[in-house]
Amino acid sequence: MQRLRLGHLIRYFSRAEGRIRADASSLEGRTRDACKAVITLCLFLLAAAQAFAHPKLSPELRHTKPGNRVDVIVQFKSNPTERRIAKVTGKGAALKQKLSAVNGAAFTSLPAEALAQLAQDPEVAYISPDRPLQGTSNFDYTPESVNAPWAWQQLQLDGTGIGVAVVDSGVYPVGDLYWYNAATGAYGSRVVYSQSFVPGTTDTSDYYGHGTHVAGIIAGAGWFSSGNHFSHTFEGIAPNAKIINLRALNQNGAGTDSSVIAAINAAIKLRSKYNIRVMNLSLGRQVYESYTLDPLCQAVEAAWKAGIVVVVAAGNQGRNDSAGTNGYGTVASPGNDPYVITVGAMKTANTPDRGDDTVASYSSKGPTAFDHVVKPDIVAPGNRVISLLSPHSQLPQQYSATDVLMTEYADSSIQQLVMNYTSTDLSPAYLRLSGTSMATPVVSGAAALMIQADPTLTPDTVKARLMKSATKSFPIDSTTTDPTTGQTFIDYYDIFTVGAGYLDIQGALTDLDTVPPELNAESPTAVYDSTTGNVYLSSNSSVLWDSSVIWGNSVIWGNTVLAGTVGSQSVIWGASVIWGNSTQAGFSVIWGSSVIWGNSTQSGVLNTLSAGEK
Repeated sequence: MQRLRLGHLIRYFSRAEGRIRADASSLEGRTRDACKAVITLCLFLLAAAQAFAHPKLSPELRHTKPGNRVDVIVQFKSNPTERRIAKVTGKGAALKQKLSAVNGAAFTSLPAEALAQLAQDPEVAYISPDRPLQGTSNFDYTPESVNAPWAWQQLQLDGTGIGVAVVDSGVYPVGDLYWYNAATGAYGSRVVYSQSFVPGTTDTSDYYGHGTHVAGIIAGAGWFSSGNHFSHTFEGIAPNAKIINLRALNQNGAGTDSSVIAAINAAIKLRSKYNIRVMNLSLGRQVYESYTLDPLCQAVEAAWKAGIVVVVAAGNQGRNDSAGTNGYGTVASPGNDPYVITVGAMKTANTPDRGDDTVASYSSKGPTAFDHVVKPDIVAPGNRVISLLSPHSQLPQQYSATDVLMTEYADSSIQQLVMNYTSTDLSPAYLRLSGTSMATPVVSGAAALMIQADPTLTPDTVKARLMKSATKSFPIDSTTTDPTTGQTFIDYYDIFTVGAGYLDIQGALTDLDTVPPELNAESPTAVYDSTTGNVYLSSNSSVLWDSSVIWGNSVIWGNTVLAGTVGSQSVIWGASVIWGNSTQAGFSVIWGSSVIWGNSTQSGVLNTLSAGEK
């Protein structure tokens, strides 16, 4: 109704403008200034109508009410020069920070009325809100489940020399993130660089607890759980890698697009100095537009093209059925970008055997909203993962399910040697978290091992080898019952749930195939054919998949997720593939442009993350 009234008003003033111009000389009782004021109003309303329907404005900004002020990210078509920035600040906004990774800048308090004019500027590429985002939160057998010990023992790989940027809530330099030389007694922190992008503070510590936990999964050395008095050592996948701590989330685990983009931009600049070859983003938010416009996606693409393997959490909306999609179409941004490696979560069943592992019901499923990119790319252990505890952090205080008892990994004889504890005493070094946030650093650690083994690997070859070598043997489905609600969730092991399969580090390290320089490993698009009811894999000529027998679709994704072929196209959604009992309405939502996330609350998601699944 509001848009309709605006249209009527515009048409009225448009006609009035013509009459005013024709009769201005004969007007009596009105001043020429009054005429100009009406004409100015007409032109403003006409420009506003064009701007709010303009593709340069994100969907949310098209409906911003006049009189409001908004925090925005403006992407320009080239570098954000002072002159271009002045175009925005000159309209009443304040510069928050430049974001050269996306040829843009973040601004605060831009008057809504200025959006109309900025959208018409030929130098502006896209304007979006500076959106909030959040971290997507028994590590006992995670390394064993992905064959990491084989890399440690057979190839003596441990991530030495490789820098991994952790864009998260900060990293506390706990003892397990130190290096130690037993021969000389020398030691030092492997957190080699820290910087905060959280507004108002330079403190890079982790008061939430998410980032330190993530860093431990990547590079924890296990010092505080090693020796004869411990039943298990909690060691990261690349236990001697360097950590570059880029804090973008605050003490509540929340941040904004601009803080994350600024951290990504810093990683690009620091790449050579710290040999940053991998970036971990265990965070995300809802998808609001195509990845080609989303500034968060443009930033991760810039890092990828700079030679950094970007690994991103798929999200934890796999249980979200608010649109009747059974959790399909819920992959978060920037995990919806086709360049990056997007990771879903598996459950290890508390055994080192991969054969009994199942997908976590909360793990977000593809295809991506708007673009229908096939995601996730791969799955890895992410449920009830034990890793590093940041002292004085919020997570263990808020969620008791994160607690790790000393009796879970230490024997009673350590009482006399180290500390006195009872059966109810909590570990001072470790905590337990669940989510695709925990699965993501497992893949980041695997990438670090691969690059240590062969420093010439490109991000595309790393991604392609990980996907090709992933285990593709799964059950048809698995069932999870929520102990609190009693609700049962059924997951099917299709291409949008497990991607190319379950991470296998040994397989990735023994694969020697490379991506030719003229090709890339962008995730393909799923295309729906309404005439046949089939969904096909589709890639352009510059993409690796199906370019040869080595990289054939059935080789990468396995025959179990393909319903067959029609002509030269692989069918991934057809009558012969089990997709659950999604309603027709849900099917239409997935293949339309609707937003799928619904009204799911963040608090519900966090409870799922802390407790995990059995």
